[in-house]
Amino acid sequence: MAHTMLPPLSPLAQYINNPVLTFYVLGVCELEIPFEKPQTVQFLEDGFIPISKRFSSAIVIDEKGVQRWKKVHCKTEDHVIVPSFPSGLTPEEYDAKLEDYISDIYMEQLPEGRPPWEVHLFNYPTSNAAGTIVFKLNHALGDGYSIMGALLTLFKRADDPSLPLKFPTAASRLPGLASSSYSKVSNVVYRCINTFTDFTRGILGTYMEDDDTVLRSKTPMVEYAPVNVSSVTFSLDQIREVKSKIGATVNDVTTGLIAYALQLYMKRKGQASGETRTTALIVMNLRMYRGFKNLEEMLKANIWGNHFGFLTVNLPSFNDVDKADPIEYIAKSKSEVKRRMNSMSSYFTSKLLYILGSLRGPEAAAEYIHSNLRNTSIMISNMAGPVEKASMAGRPLKSFYFTVPGVPQSLVFTIVSYMGKLRLVSATEKGFIDSQLLNSCLKEAFSKIYVAVVGEHPVKFG
Repeated sequence: MAHTMLPPLSPLAQYINNPVLTFYVLGVCELEIPFEKPQTVQFLEDGFIPISKRFSSAIVIDEKGVQRWKKVHCKTEDHVIVPSFPSGLTPEEYDAKLEDYISDIYMEQLPEGRPPWEVHLFNYPTSNAAGTIVFKLNHALGDGYSIMGALLTLFKRADDPSLPLKFPTAASRLPGLASSSYSKVSNVVYRCINTFTDFTRGILGTYMEDDDTVLRSKTPMVEYAPVNVSSVTFSLDQIREVKSKIGATVNDVTTGLIAYALQLYMKRKGQASGETRTTALIVMNLRMYRGFKNLEEMLKANIWGNHFGFLTVNLPSFNDVDKADPIEYIAKSKSEVKRRMNSMSSYFTSKLLYILGSLRGPEAAAEYIHSNLRNTSIMISNMAGPVEKASMAGRPLKSFYFTVPGVPQSLVFTIVSYMGKLRLVSATEKGFIDSQLLNSCLKEAFSKIYVAVVGEHPVKFG
């Protein structure tokens, strides 16, 4: 029973867990009260490991060369790592220690032959927390919604643990039903055209690449290069003010904000950004195609695994970023994303990957994904978190964020909301991307957007 063979990894999980491409999820929880190792081990054994058989299973390759889950004995204490640093440092000095530590474990491969996850306890006071717990998991365990669902079963409401956590509501971005026969026919025609265009573009994306800019180093195996992980925190209320006044979504605003900030960054680095091809791959949650309307419904359905795709989005650019209307970045981003959503290319791409994987093996499908990521400039992934303050085993959660190691790009953005704040995290190639300048440009971009839309009001960060 200790070594029971379980079902094979899903095709997509096999495509993102092989020598060509290996994705991880790095979740960072900032706590008001730190965990000690014995408490953490007990907490994981009582709450985390029982959630799914995968958390006590290793990935093995059977006699047919197929990756499978294999139930093994999980020695929890071996999965909990507690680094040691000098005592008595200032919170700012511990900030730097934590940043370096996250950069180190970001690039490390998880040990083989045991369940593919680790927990790191940074029990030193930083500017943001009394203690920090870092989860590193192989993406084959599941995508962001699977892992978030698992972690949120461990979180309780800090004010009343008996009540369920609440999440922000969000309208589906999938195209709605047309009202007239002409509109229905027109929508079908446009969707077919968009599907053909986007699917073809995805195939060509393995050969065509973005222009050379200060956003892409083109370093071979850049996914293994050292990184800086930093973030900027925005007021979710102020972002909602912007989206309400211009009829957009929160994702439209954040995509436009990133596009604007990147153009500011390129100009500050001395590169003219006008007419420059800059493409983003936006991670798309394919569970929406099953009819789920919000995160709570998806978490209740408990659909484990990897159910994601990518939207290839051209980021708006203007000849002179300093003279451009900030609102246009959101308007053009909204239009571009809406057009990409009115397409079934993600479905056909998943079928293409399945054919590649079946005929030539998972590494061939992985190379297709790798090429599309390598040839674009950035990836954006987002997740909605709880509205109220959460706690883990009685320890209030001050903030949390995630990032995705293993992406072959110099710049990866991840976004998470929590308690009325939106945290935009950037994982940047160390020595190539100036993370401090980038964060400054993100703040400048949102300040200009907010003033242009709402008026002269204080913009809140942090």
